[in-house]
Amino acid sequence: HVQLQESGPGLVKPSQTLSLTCTVSGGSITTNYHYWSWIRQPPAKGLEWMGVIDYSGGTYYSPSLKSRFSISRDTSKDQFTLQLSSVNPEDTAVYYCARSRVVTITNKDSGSWGQRTQVTVSS
Repeated sequence: HVQLQESGPGLVKPSQTLSLTCTVSGGSITTNYHYWSWIRQPPAKGLEWMGVIDYSGGTYYSPSLKSRFSISRDTSKDQFTLQLSSVNPEDTAVYYCARSRVVTITNKDSGSWGQRTQVTVSS
């Protein structure tokens, strides 16, 4: 049974770079045909898919974030990491990592999700 756990700072200052790590247990991030996503939910808004790294290391990003967003991975630790540069208060949200069998995921009823982590952007 795969489990995902997000970790990182809960408070980030504007213009800084946010880095969050998702640690996977009970599974491998190199397992064929599995996709590992970051999703966020700003206050009073819906889920927003941010991007994904797939089992072979390929990445796909939301066009709205592409210029300042990246995902990397450490296969030796079964971790994948989000980096979001030049953050602003609109990046305040609950952040999730998730595993799916499809490229994008915004439905908590599908795939496997981490417990979430709150990130606040404020000076």
